[in-house]
Amino acid sequence: MSAKRDYYEVLGVERSTNASEIKRAYRKKAVTFHPDRNPDNPEAEERFKEAAEAFEVLNDPEKRELYNRFGHEGPARAGFSGFQGTEDVFAHFGDLFGDLLGRGGRQRGGPGRGADLRMRLTIPFSDVVDGAEREITVPRRHRCDDCGGTGAAEGSSPTSCRHCSGTGQVVHRQGFFTLQTTCPACRGEGSTIETPCGGCSGTGVQQRDAQLKLRIPAGLDDGQTLRVAGGGERGSRGGPAGNLYVQIHVEEDARFARDEFDLHSIVEVDMLQACLGTTLTVPSLEGDIEIELEAGTQPEDVIVRRGKGIPVLGRRGRGDHHIHVRVTVPKRLDARHEQLLREFAEDAEIPVSPKKGFLGSLLSRGKE
Repeated sequence: MSAKRDYYEVLGVERSTNASEIKRAYRKKAVTFHPDRNPDNPEAEERFKEAAEAFEVLNDPEKRELYNRFGHEGPARAGFSGFQGTEDVFAHFGDLFGDLLGRGGRQRGGPGRGADLRMRLTIPFSDVVDGAEREITVPRRHRCDDCGGTGAAEGSSPTSCRHCSGTGQVVHRQGFFTLQTTCPACRGEGSTIETPCGGCSGTGVQQRDAQLKLRIPAGLDDGQTLRVAGGGERGSRGGPAGNLYVQIHVEEDARFARDEFDLHSIVEVDMLQACLGTTLTVPSLEGDIEIELEAGTQPEDVIVRRGKGIPVLGRRGRGDHHIHVRVTVPKRLDARHEQLLREFAEDAEIPVSPKKGFLGSLLSRGKE
């Protein structure tokens, strides 16, 4: 399939569909096109992968929001790289597919996918303007150096569980019914450890900090989440690592207010500058710049600098920079400036309040 289909079309749901309905639609598609039910059918396998990828995006609120706004490129810019294999499908629904397809689920003693990790990261405003790469510290479990991940003390090794013969599961039969459950002796591991490793207490893992590089795409917004594939916990028995999900908090910039990819800033000008025009120095993403204020500028006029805002996430282009003009009026005037303004008002036939003060009061009374 050269061009990706719309994810909602793939699952056969509306854009307003809620999470539970998306899950039901995906389960139906996955069971229909599962490779075990369609052996030697490449088309069915592709449909199965297509449905899994659609579900992975639409089932995650952050990825779904990015997809709704920017299409397939939105989740990709946030780190989503598509369908990761059948293990991801089983992770969503446990052993449901295995039961429906008669497989009995994943072997408990086999490789297991590592747990996903989540963290929160605060970044400066400049990172979402230019994009950045940051090194982050992630506490996670690593293979124990003392036992090499076996969980057994030096000189010993895990032994196959006698209770389940190493399968990790036990079968109970009663008449025509067969029930398969997790082995209570080895807890599904398929092996037991007689002498646990002192470094990891028999778990095979130790907690250590990992240094990872995180790419911050330009245009990212506050509250969005980045996915680092394989950045989570290590899998058991050679299984794939989980993923790391990093929720981003963007620090505010006192000079600007952000509205998606547009920026808004305020410049204050004197009423005479608004009347006569002037050259102003204002902050921008490129540094301080000069702009021309036209004569006759009105309060709340907006100067728009096209394409000078935030880069659009997942697409080309940038938003706009809106400069809002705020005209200030002096609260007090000296006698000369007041006289000049009154003369201007008189010439322009603009009605104004009479002059205040003792002399002004006498003059006002004399006219009554």
